[in-house]
Amino acid sequence: MHLKVYGIPNCDTVKKALLWLKVHGFQVDFLDYKKDGISTVKLKQWCGLATWETIFNIRSSTWKKLVTEGASLPATQAQAIALMHRNSSIIKRPIIEVNGELIVGFNENEYIEKIIN
Repeated sequence: MHLKVYGIPNCDTVKKALLWLKVHGFQVDFLDYKKDGISTVKLKQWCGLATWETIFNIRSSTWKKLVTEGASLPATQAQAIALMHRNSSIIKRPIIEVNGELIVGFNENEYIEKIIN
């Protein structure tokens, strides 16, 4: 199976996920949304597969910095998408597209359930 994995290469969670996938014999197309950006079309697609609250990383240092500058949590999906588009490091990582679904973050049990089974 060939998977699309989105993230930031220096993120420890992304590294852990990529290693897990490699050890289990999966080939991946890695898309660095910090370097390459991420389209609003893709973000809307993801929000259709998962909620924006699932994808939006309120624990990121970028988000914490924006909060200290007066930002507040988006009230709508459109606001969240616009903010994630401008600040891609607010997007949780990794995001894996598999069989028309998303896996957000690293959870070995979810990987086994959605990728291996």
